[in-house]
Amino acid sequence: MLKNMQQIPSRFMKSLAFSSPPGITIREEITYSLPKGIAMVVLKKGKTQLFKKGSPMVYSGAVDRILGRPPPRTGDIVLVADGTERPIGWGLYNSVSMFCVRLMQLEEEATRDPSCAFNMKKLLEARIDAARELRESLGLPSANTNAYRLVNSEGDRLSGLIVDVFGDIAVIASSAAWVEKYKQEIEAGISRIDEINHIFWRPSVEILKEEGINSSELKEMHPSTCPERTKVMENGIFYAISLDGQKTGFYADQRENRQFISTISGGKKVLDIFCYSGGFALNAARGGAVNVTGVDTSLPALELAKENIVLNDMDPRRITFLREDAMEFMKGALSRNESWDVVVVDPPKLAPRRKGAASMAGRKITILRQAGAACDHPIDPSYPEGAYLSNVFLRVL
Repeated sequence: MLKNMQQIPSRFMKSLAFSSPPGITIREEITYSLPKGIAMVVLKKGKTQLFKKGSPMVYSGAVDRILGRPPPRTGDIVLVADGTERPIGWGLYNSVSMFCVRLMQLEEEATRDPSCAFNMKKLLEARIDAARELRESLGLPSANTNAYRLVNSEGDRLSGLIVDVFGDIAVIASSAAWVEKYKQEIEAGISRIDEINHIFWRPSVEILKEEGINSSELKEMHPSTCPERTKVMENGIFYAISLDGQKTGFYADQRENRQFISTISGGKKVLDIFCYSGGFALNAARGGAVNVTGVDTSLPALELAKENIVLNDMDPRRITFLREDAMEFMKGALSRNESWDVVVVDPPKLAPRRKGAASMAGRKITILRQAGAACDHPIDPSYPEGAYLSNVFLRVL
């Protein structure tokens, strides 16, 4: 199979124009020409352009047929072709997920760099190296920031993979079946970075269920020597991080937003709803806010937030963290006619994921109305994306 895979790149550009027995149909010829173990996923007519323009997730509704025997299994490499059966790229198949293929390389990319075609080890090395070079060009890491997102899923052409770096620790969050299959190759690519001494895996269990992977199938990959807690710096502010906390332990993708808050908080009264470990609140205080209040329901998160006040030698009289339900807190604030100059609201998802919502049938409209009521913004159940909002921001007037 490896030999066949190595032969594909040049022939891939010729629409798999292999020699085949005489007297067979074009479809039979293509099927015959496919290397052993590699199937072809043929898209419906009119569905190709979206993926050729860069969308990496091929949803099942865009697929017309699958050629090749035996049928592909989850994690297998497959060719993706347009309605005329001309290949447009290759990717990784999933027999269960609503996204049946995650595209890894388009045809023109394989032409430019055939060494990565159908080779996940080399592709992962190239993409991780490119991600690292991009961060370095942005000055990451730096003397005042050693917490940053190294790999940002689709943004770095590795759909379903997130890697956050916290000092010498890389935390890998997987939300796709292919990531679980290629764990060793991913670790090998990350381990090539000199400053990384530990790798910690944080699989997104609920999302992976939709990918056909049960929690019992997840293998522990991080070594026992990896610390459960660490301390990092972001824009000159120190944070204590628990690797068992939410997501990867820290919302590294909010770095620029947190810094922005520090620029508009001078002399202001600031409220940080769903504050987690206090990222926005700490930046507001550093930016000169006269009073900062953070609200969250998670006791472990608030303990981290209070620890972060001490780490940064901030005045505890100017910054307060409260354990309270955000909605109840806001209702109470309204009844007290309490107000703030700056309000930061970054809530968890207020409506279920697409697949979960779709399976709830009669509960769907009720869930949408509840989510809409929470954000004071009605959601139209007839709108196809309405049920699947993952992050609804509250409107604070």
